[in-house]
Amino acid sequence: MISFSRTRRSRARAAADLGRLDPEAIERVRREAWPEAESADELHDALLNLGFLREAEAEADEGAWPRLFAELRAAGRATVLTAGGLRLWVAVERLPEILALFPEAVTDARVRVPAEYAQVQWEREAALTEVLKARLGALGPVSAAALARDLRVPENEVIAALHALEAQGAVLRGSFTGGAIECGGEIEWCDRRLLARIHRYTVDRLRREIEPVSGADFMRFLFAWQHVSADSRLSGETALPAVLERLACFEAPAPAWETDLLPARLSDFDPDWLDRFCLSGQGVWRRRLPNAPGEGGAATLRMAPVTLLRRQDLATWEAITTPSEPVPPLSPAAEAVRAALCAGGALFFDDLLARLRLLPSQLEAALSELAGQGLAACDGFAGLRALCARAGTGRRRTREVRAAQMAAAGRWSLTGMPHASVALASAETGTAGGVEIEAGAEFAARVLLDRYGVVFRRLCTREPWLPPWRELVAVYRRREARGELRGGRFLALASGEQFALPEAVGLLREVRRRAKSLELVSLSGADPLNLAGIVTPGETVPRGSGRVLYLDGVPIASQSGREVHMSEDLDRGAAWEARKALLRRGVGATRLLVAADGTTTP
Repeated sequence: MISFSRTRRSRARAAADLGRLDPEAIERVRREAWPEAESADELHDALLNLGFLREAEAEADEGAWPRLFAELRAAGRATVLTAGGLRLWVAVERLPEILALFPEAVTDARVRVPAEYAQVQWEREAALTEVLKARLGALGPVSAAALARDLRVPENEVIAALHALEAQGAVLRGSFTGGAIECGGEIEWCDRRLLARIHRYTVDRLRREIEPVSGADFMRFLFAWQHVSADSRLSGETALPAVLERLACFEAPAPAWETDLLPARLSDFDPDWLDRFCLSGQGVWRRRLPNAPGEGGAATLRMAPVTLLRRQDLATWEAITTPSEPVPPLSPAAEAVRAALCAGGALFFDDLLARLRLLPSQLEAALSELAGQGLAACDGFAGLRALCARAGTGRRRTREVRAAQMAAAGRWSLTGMPHASVALASAETGTAGGVEIEAGAEFAARVLLDRYGVVFRRLCTREPWLPPWRELVAVYRRREARGELRGGRFLALASGEQFALPEAVGLLREVRRRAKSLELVSLSGADPLNLAGIVTPGETVPRGSGRVLYLDGVPIASQSGREVHMSEDLDRGAAWEARKALLRRGVGATRLLVAADGTTTP
């Protein structure tokens, strides 16, 4: 694998040093780098990443790009720009720099450029450099003459901009697709990141070892990666941090953590471990502030999504997930508790009772409302467990039991509110909650890699707290250039760029070669590995009350409410075993047995 330092050193060598590249590797990287769009949002991201699309390039795609672009134009998010015989598709955010490059150009409709982009004043040279940088990120090796011809810009201006990009370390030059320069080969320019990938493919033919896998094999890999499969499940309290590292920042209903997510990964899970993990200061639980008033109130606390994360990541997570909308109206009791916590800081349940002189049931209801709105949390998970039990069962508890449960919660404190005000104050400086947006994208990119090992756009659709995919891609590309990640195509069914940790690539290769074992894996719909319809074909399974059952990575049964749907390919014995496994909660993976006549039995 080529490293960042080796790429830097290659800039000082002659072009012939990197000239003998595999043509198949070059074409493969070009296909990988060129965007694919299946929705208007994805096409908008492509326009932002490429700078623009020539109409001829867009129409050459046999997909639905013209229809998707029409949607963007109708929404005022993109326009057609005509300049000197060129017709360009341009996102409105990119319009100021394109107009600086083509001042005589006209658009086909009046569009409104967002203020933060319209106020930037572009010089022609800077605009040309930025546009070429964006284009080279998806084109692979290309000559200055070809770039000048596509842009209808003098070749000497293109060469000057390419030299500026070379000085920044963004591009390299050489003769990559033809013969050596000294033998008459043409000088070509290539994005440094893409060239590193091409060179890596050429040197050790890793592409042959990392052929795209099927969705079923990818799910088998994820079961091993997240310690869900029978051979990879962990045990013991000391294994809890490793399991939570894979689940950090994922949002699931509080009861699901203890009944499904953690028991599926820890064979002997004990809820007391989670209490000790939080009370020791290693981890915290949080409820992300709802984006809409009335979402996630006290009545829905039991189903309100909460997340678990390391305490050292709390500030970054809150800064990038706390919305700037005003807090929705609270009940008088909840407002009183909020005021007490604001004035007194973190307080125990008994301290709040003494200060506010509320009944224990009234204080529990107020805390439940605050927790449901993402405005308050306690040190331990026990407090959330007690409030969820109160909201879910409605059973009367003795005073002693209630006092013990709330005492185990530790201190209660406000969350999110300080960051909301900071986010508003820092909107003009490009930061969120005192944490730079770029740092937030770095954090989110790391969390996704820890969770899945291999990351691509479609995996991000289940987690609404994430930054836009284009920001994550920028992080992954930088890390790939440093040799920390592998870029390529790992899952056959997923489109667009994909990135993987080196250790994940090794495990993926091992799982693909491993024989099928008739392993059944039953997962809650709230589990991050509920990827039916996302990674594998078929219908999606609801995240709320649903469950999904996999056989060797293939979804064969699902439950939605009281309805159970079974695959028609199962024989009677396998269907009976599958039904039992589907409805079994938090017991991990099991295996079907094969009888002598080839039928499957429990």
